[in-house]
Amino acid sequence: MKLEGDGKLLRIFLGESDRVDGKMMYEAIVRTARESGLAGATVLRGIEGFGARSRIHTAKILRLSEDLPIIVEIVDTEEKIMAFMPLVDELFRKSGGGGLITVEKAQVIHYTPGGASS
Repeated sequence: MKLEGDGKLLRIFLGESDRVDGKMMYEAIVRTARESGLAGATVLRGIEGFGARSRIHTAKILRLSEDLPIIVEIVDTEEKIMAFMPLVDELFRKSGGGGLITVEKAQVIHYTPGGASS
């Protein structure tokens, strides 16, 4: 698959403890993205943040690092990202949880698909 030029960046913000169907929500999103044939997905774990309830979640040594912020990023064509959105909406509906989803313009400079193990 060749991916260059104009694309979209899908960024999904959620909590580390968010679950759907007994799995971590971020794992379900990544697996669904792979099954949908998207170019790739990356999960980033934040060290501190807050969301809609304004509760600070932090990884500081003296505090329990519970429910840290998680960001899932996926870059692909606009068509593939928009086709994937209803699947993400369904995962959030099933989880009963909340999150923030953004879609931004992305200029893909270089994309080289890996081998069969990627």
